Amino acid sequence: FKLMLPLDIVIMAAGKGTRMKSRIPKVLHTLGGKPLLGHVIDTALSLRVRKIVLITGHEAEEVAAKGLQIFKEALQAFKDSSKNSKGAAPSTEFVCVLQSPQLGTGHAVQQALPQLLEDGLTMVLSGDVPLTSLQTLESLEQLARSNALALLTLTTPTPFGYGRVIRERTNDGKISPLDLTAHHDLNDLKNVDHTGKILGIVEEKDASEQQKRIREVYTGVLVAPTRLLSAWVNTLSNQNAQGEYYLTDVVSKAVAEQVAVNALSIDNPLEVMGVNSPAQLAELERAYQLRLANNLMSSGVRLKDPSRLDIRGELSAAQDVQIDVNCVFEGRVELEQFVEIGANCFIKNALIKSQAVIEANSHIQGQSADAPVVIGRASRVGPFARLRPGAVLGDEVHIGNFVEVKNSVLGAGTKANHLAYVGDALLGERVNFGAGSITANYDGANKHKTVIEDDVHVGSNSVLVAPLCVGAGGTVGAGSTLTKDTPPGALSITRAKQVSIENWKRPVKKAK
Repeated sequence: FKLMLPLDIVIMAAGKGTRMKSRIPKVLHTLGGKPLLGHVIDTALSLRVRKIVLITGHEAEEVAAKGLQIFKEALQAFKDSSKNSKGAAPSTEFVCVLQSPQLGTGHAVQQALPQLLEDGLTMVLSGDVPLTSLQTLESLEQLARSNALALLTLTTPTPFGYGRVIRERTNDGKISPLDLTAHHDLNDLKNVDHTGKILGIVEEKDASEQQKRIREVYTGVLVAPTRLLSAWVNTLSNQNAQGEYYLTDVVSKAVAEQVAVNALSIDNPLEVMGVNSPAQLAELERAYQLRLANNLMSSGVRLKDPSRLDIRGELSAAQDVQIDVNCVFEGRVELEQFVEIGANCFIKNALIKSQAVIEANSHIQGQSADAPVVIGRASRVGPFARLRPGAVLGDEVHIGNFVEVKNSVLGAGTKANHLAYVGDALLGERVNFGAGSITANYDGANKHKTVIEDDVHVGSNSVLVAPLCVGAGGTVGAGSTLTKDTPPGALSITRAKQVSIENWKRPVKKAK
């Protein structure tokens, strides 16, 4: 019988993170473009929890304020997500509590207890452990719903720094976690016996040499009925090597009261990897990016090198998309079928339609996820092109090298192939915008709009001074500066008369 109790989550975020060598609180450092804490809150919301209690300590005001902002953004994103079949965000409450002084993990949970109702379950997570999967936490939650204490454990050949899980031995011939040593192969971990009754957890600084050989460790994640957890935490002692109140001591209390202690044992360290230093953050970043890359490839995306991809937001890519090396995606980016992305591109908040090609070293940046740069079907951008907020390209548009487009709409078949600036403009279909030409949109105080109607040809090195309209089918002679509207079909030229002085002598330097 599984009790359907509401779930509350306590997130540990009080630590200073001294080894990060940073003024930024540890849980606010980013992974994949999102704060570590943001990943944890996202997962908590997916569990549809009743309340999130954030434990703050170091830089408490900053962590609390940023935590609330992250929560609100995550709640809205969850509501808007296409994965949210119910179409509504959970009615989750978010509160922060201060742990000062910081006297251990058990002491941290003591600060949260006044915010927790005893009719539910409490799950404890760490704000610097961002990649624990939803599936794992759902399974762990179920293990606690039979009035039990549930622990998430990891079997690892490198247990150093973790609390060791103490179990009774069994006689079924399998390897005990106590028997694992450094010489065991990783394959041996699959044969480890996890059926022995859990007796307790011993922190490494309190462990004997024999206990330190144990390869099953506590990950810092647990779930328990709140009424039981409250009673255990309020009777913790700090009589140990660190003089702290260990949350792990609740295990032995549960055993003493004959409360079942269930463990969900995993062997993927990525799920419980924490961040304590810049090196660990970089290691986790690459592991996270590789996981995203593998997900893309499994859906039919072609990556030239999965280890050279950075997704710092949400990337949606259809089958047969091709992405070259060293590309960075931020915000929300959607790539439709047969899109090709060249090497070294930066793309943020963009919708790129089918068969479009983004050549190498191009920079594309939309205003927001709701106001993306749009690139039409079979268009070609780059190399070395820049599309700024408000750029909307129709089908089969060509934007070439060193062309910048800002807050402008370009109709189907329009081309600006070299060294041009198009700002605050509306270009019709099949316009040819010549090399070196610009729309002069700014008068020193205000921005003005340029309209170029269908089938206009703008010659090289021209300046169109806004506000201005160039009529359909018109031609602007090379080197012209236009300040007035032009009629349809007209040739417009503003060019000084050419003068050639024969036998002209250039100045020469005077001898010193």
